Amino acid sequence: MEYIHKPIMLNECIAALNIKNGSRVIDCTLGLGGHSEAILKIISPDGRLVGIDRDKNAIEFATERLSKINGDFTAVHDVFFNIKDISKKANIENADAILADLGVSSYQLDDKTRGFSYMEDYELDMRMDKDQKKTAKDVVNSYSEAELTRIIQEYGEERWAKRIAQFIVDYRKKNGNIRTTGELTEIIKAAIPAATRREGPHPAKRTFQAIRIEVNDELAPLKDALFAMMDVLKPEGRMAVITFHSLEDRIVKWAFKTMMDPCICDKKAPICTCGRKPIGKIITKKPITPSAEELGENPRARSAKLRVIEKL
Repeated sequence: MEYIHKPIMLNECIAALNIKNGSRVIDCTLGLGGHSEAILKIISPDGRLVGIDRDKNAIEFATERLSKINGDFTAVHDVFFNIKDISKKANIENADAILADLGVSSYQLDDKTRGFSYMEDYELDMRMDKDQKKTAKDVVNSYSEAELTRIIQEYGEERWAKRIAQFIVDYRKKNGNIRTTGELTEIIKAAIPAATRREGPHPAKRTFQAIRIEVNDELAPLKDALFAMMDVLKPEGRMAVITFHSLEDRIVKWAFKTMMDPCICDKKAPICTCGRKPIGKIITKKPITPSAEELGENPRARSAKLRVIEKL
């Protein structure tokens, strides 16, 4: 399968990172190497780039792509939540810039066999790291109705979460395990009233998002990871984060705001007594969004938001 990769807000990311020849950069979500390729060209020959990804296929593809550039690049098969250990082992502590694109890679969505898409009928999977044991099939078939309701409601922000969970459990009782994306999509469609299905996004979109987040544990460690990323940056280094849905964006927005204003004292108090000092300066007062031109070329970028912070 040949992939055409369109890195999201490439020019905006490069400008935000404020990098140059000799910069030391960490790309937390290497993917197919679109952002990393542009970064490596700028920081070479004297700079260093470490790219992290949990998907071995992405590591192989990006490594081949970046090998054509005369630069210092290292790929690491891991999840960026472990950035402190990764940076220490890769000897890239005190980085000049860190980039994290939190979206699912287009090639993962387009590879029907990965089971991410509700538009195709393939085995339920949704693992970003194929070495991991837990799959979407495990979540759908082993979680209780209450657990399914929680994740669909919390991670999918789906108003019909309880009804969808009930339909999933009822289907399991009558027909056995749910095995494919097509089966699950039809169950979700049946659970959502017809009038609602005719409006808004595809009826399965939010539930599939929720299950994918649960399978890959995308949100729970994110808050701590953002602070770990800040620790790895050197003073005046920059961190740029691209989000694709409100749950991610809320976490990033909160973390950046806390880095800039960590004080927990009563706002009415005349002086600060908690002793917490700011560690960052927010560069983007409002998130950067894709241009109309980019959206015309890549509709998948429509929900992307870029936030940038600089370490004090």
